[in-house]
Amino acid sequence: MGLPADLKSRFPLLQRTVHDQPIRYLDSANTSQKPQAVIDAMSRYYETINANVHRGSYEIAVQATDALENARAKIARFINAPDPREVVFTKNATEAMNLLARAWGSANLGAGDAMLISEMEHHANIVPWHMLAAERGIELRWIPVRPDGHLDLTELDRLIDGVKLVSVTAMSNVLGTLNDVRRLADAAHAHGALIAVDGSQFVPHRATDVQGMDIDFLAFTGHKLLGPTGIGVLWARSEILEAMPPFLGGGEMILSVTKEGFTTNEIPWKFEAGTPMVAEAVGLGAAVDFLTDLGMEAIQQHETELTAYTLRTLNERLGERITIHGPSEPGQRGAVFSFVLEAVHPHDIAQVLDQSGVCVRAGHHCAKPLLSTLGIPASTRASLYVYNDESDIDALAEALDACSDYFAL
Repeated sequence: MGLPADLKSRFPLLQRTVHDQPIRYLDSANTSQKPQAVIDAMSRYYETINANVHRGSYEIAVQATDALENARAKIARFINAPDPREVVFTKNATEAMNLLARAWGSANLGAGDAMLISEMEHHANIVPWHMLAAERGIELRWIPVRPDGHLDLTELDRLIDGVKLVSVTAMSNVLGTLNDVRRLADAAHAHGALIAVDGSQFVPHRATDVQGMDIDFLAFTGHKLLGPTGIGVLWARSEILEAMPPFLGGGEMILSVTKEGFTTNEIPWKFEAGTPMVAEAVGLGAAVDFLTDLGMEAIQQHETELTAYTLRTLNERLGERITIHGPSEPGQRGAVFSFVLEAVHPHDIAQVLDQSGVCVRAGHHCAKPLLSTLGIPASTRASLYVYNDESDIDALAEALDACSDYFAL
């Protein structure tokens, strides 16, 4: 069963125009648009049960606490986590990765220890480890990227030997590459290492099963998942979370405080210092409901078909003028297309396309090591989601063709 024909109409922002043109939003890898159901859920929270959580015994405070914890349970089911207490709310995926580096990394990595990441990582899965390496003297090893956009795993056994943590993306935000997470997890565990996965680009687009993947950590953000900004998730196995020290100190994360010291709360609350993002959690829960109703298999099928249409349309329309980085097989990639248009700077492309109502991103996409490997300083990126269709791709191709002709004059 496919996606509903009226799906785009459920997203208020997509009904507006830009420069007297219908908006063609092709920047969902950056942030997704929000359906009316998510906006309404957050408004209802503020209008009816806004109160602080885990503190008050009055009715709306109890309801607010229930709303927060119900959202946590929805997210646990969405990623097939064994226990909702394994879902830690963070500000975004970047904070989740920093929590992992500071709480688990500081307790388990020291001078001479090694960890393994890949060349296609987002800065959020690079910089926290650089910071820890500078402080602790740990060794960072890198899985290279092949010219076809896939990870080069020919030397995986050598690279992974002796490491304590493997931390990789499930799907590249530049190339769209879908990585074989289970193979990496099996290799990590065979060598006595844990594996962390950046799921920010994967979780919104594919059915996610942390148990089936056999991973130890998963980080993702809400705003790429049809949810609001200001909320993300770090999932980890309960026994790992239990052993990790807290990341931030203050209210909510404690059971007791004396002049001599403190004792931490149970998981997940020992990692959620202060008042949490309750309305945002409610919004993220509503986003999960929305995606669940659509069906993740239907979403994957829609995006795979649209990926094939995009690759075919752009290559046929622009020919040798365009270079699209990443795997050429639609089933091996997500709907993310980073490209270079001959003789036109990516930022010029983005500005010209904006005049046609086409929204794309230009730059290094927070993945400078990868772009260095590709040998380019920047690219233009179009990224799709459930609300996109072939008409959006046709508009992109037409605008790119006109842009190429304009700069060729």
